[in-house]
Amino acid sequence: MDEVPGSVGTSASFALRLGQTIFSSASLLFMSLGVEFYSYTAFCFLVTIMGLVIPWSFTLAMVDGYSVLVKCPLRQSGILLLIVVGDWVLSILTLAAACSTASVVDLLLHAEGSFCRQKFCTRYQISAAMAFLSWFLSMASSVFNLWLLPSL
Repeated sequence: MDEVPGSVGTSASFALRLGQTIFSSASLLFMSLGVEFYSYTAFCFLVTIMGLVIPWSFTLAMVDGYSVLVKCPLRQSGILLLIVVGDWVLSILTLAAACSTASVVDLLLHAEGSFCRQKFCTRYQISAAMAFLSWFLSMASSVFNLWLLPSL
């Protein structure tokens, strides 16, 4: 069986998972620096989803790192199916949270009157950008794993 780059147990998957963890943590950090984030549901949604993505990605990064170190890639269809489903669900939720956050920040910046101080809105924009980057890496990882799944 050919090894799909980016599938579970490869060094590319480790890099994707590490990137997801870093970007999700950065998104959560930038959102939490603004003490007014709890005033908007979209921001709370982003914080909740990033709180789910960080442990998921970090755990799978540890699994990938271990698989790379012992040179034994994970090739069990049941476990891979669970990872694919978890990736797809979290990927869709991450995209939804990033899009809703970006749209609310855009609305706050362009509405008449000042609903958001520039310092906080910039942090919220950076947080949404980090969430989009995390989504991109998560989607790439889930596509690679989905590609591998039928060959098992």
